[in-house]
Amino acid sequence: MNTVNYTKVIVSELEQTLAKVSADELDQLVNAVLRAEKVFVAGAGRSGFMAKSFAMRLMHMGVQAFVVGETITPGIGKADLLIAGSGSGTTKSLIAMAEKAKSLEAICAAITINADSKLANICDITVQIPAKPKDSESTEYQSIQPMGSLFEQSLLLVYDAVILALMDKKELNGQTMYGQHANLE
Repeated sequence: MNTVNYTKVIVSELEQTLAKVSADELDQLVNAVLRAEKVFVAGAGRSGFMAKSFAMRLMHMGVQAFVVGETITPGIGKADLLIAGSGSGTTKSLIAMAEKAKSLEAICAAITINADSKLANICDITVQIPAKPKDSESTEYQSIQPMGSLFEQSLLLVYDAVILALMDKKELNGQTMYGQHANLE
């Protein structure tokens, strides 16, 4: 298969996967972001990169958004939201973060393949992305892509869809948001 055909298969996999994401779950996440004083995002590995891109767009919207683990990230509190992206829902560091956030009465959201995972069970909101787990060969979800690529790509698109929904609710456009773009580049 040539490279262009691979891109077509990837896009097809994304369409099939994202068509199965619950609109109700996404609406819960959008509403939680709207209610939160501060939004904290977390993820390990490539899921963490997707979380960082989401935090950047939230910042562009004027939302107080922070990436867990960065040196300038403040403490989480009662009126805040933690969003943790984990394909497996078993990433120990994310589970510990969610437990700590819950103990401080913050709202927690998980975006995961496994809606029955420990992370999902801790969180108040779960958005399930039905993609192939990175460490599984036999699963109901199939992908030609290696490891967790389908989940990670889907995670980025889910985050971007949440941004679009928030933009709509806040009556923002890309030009307005550009005013918050970094200018020391």
